[in-house]
Amino acid sequence: MPLVRRPLARAAIVGGGAYAAGKRRAATEQRDAEEQARLGAFEQQQPPAAGAPQRDVVAKLKELQELQASGALTPEQFEAAKQQLLQGQ
Repeated sequence: MPLVRRPLARAAIVGGGAYAAGKRRAATEQRDAEEQARLGAFEQQQPPAAGAPQRDVVAKLKELQELQASGALTPEQFEAAKQQLLQGQ
């Protein structure tokens, strides 16, 4: 008789372990999904990044430089426009 019960006990242990692992994985995935939802909501509340205006200034400076290179702006006009841009006016 003991030989009959061992395979059954072994199957019960393996099955129980698999069940527990599946439950744990499902709980972890649910926690991760909830965390992602909270992070998404938090990111929507945040103001725009502070780096965006600097990129805008760099893009405008490049545009002014291209205008000067094409001859549309004199060096004095370029410097004046650059100073206004850097001072935030």
